[in-house]
Amino acid sequence: MSNLPLYRDPWAKLDAWRKSPVFQRTTVLRNLFPGFGIAVVAFTAYVVADNVYLSSRQKPEEKQH
Repeated sequence: MSNLPLYRDPWAKLDAWRKSPVFQRTTVLRNLFPGFGIAVVAFTAYVVADNVYLSSRQKPEEKQH
């Protein structure tokens, strides 16, 4: 006995692209926002640098009488 399936799907070749790794959900989600990771790092560095800069230029608090 051969191990061939009992039926043959005539559309198998046409649907083969759906199983391609290019169209998998994780690949699509990873490539949805290509520069997002770099933008998060750049924005975090900006916020940290801005807070350090502003804390060094802080005005001395005025004394109340």
